[in-house]
Amino acid sequence: MAGDDRKGSPMSEPSPLDLKLPPALLVLLAAGAMGGAARAVPAWGLDLSMAWALGLGVGLGFAGVAIVFSGVAAFRRHGTTVDPIHPEAAQQVVRSGIYRFTRNPMYLGMTLLLLGWAAYLAHPLALLVLPGFMAYLDRFQIRPEERALGAKFGEPYQAYLREVRRWL
Repeated sequence: MAGDDRKGSPMSEPSPLDLKLPPALLVLLAAGAMGGAARAVPAWGLDLSMAWALGLGVGLGFAGVAIVFSGVAAFRRHGTTVDPIHPEAAQQVVRSGIYRFTRNPMYLGMTLLLLGWAAYLAHPLALLVLPGFMAYLDRFQIRPEERALGAKFGEPYQAYLREVRRWL
């Protein structure tokens, strides 16, 4: 997905927008924008059969939800917080399960869920919302989380950043 390598991540400077918008709310806003874009220019919609649009949308949506729940379950098993607004409350760095493959499975799952919604809408304008969603999430949620976790856990977290990609 989004380009970062295994060398870790650049730590951006703090912003007043950091950690202000809960990611679940951001998903709802993006989904609304996608639906609005599709309704604004219906003539641009793709001519997919309802079976294809529904099947692809539901399949991607279920995959996204499964990935989100996998991330949440791993955090719960390790007794650490799932609150994205307060990463400093984390109790430990989770490196097992799905966290061996992606540092942000919950955000990856949310992105797949929105991709499923875009497939169901079968409209190219709906797809244009996804890069904006990912860019906002990366800049104002993920990078501030990484700063907070790096400050709290030091070198073990920095090693994790070098070993596991941010998205995939």
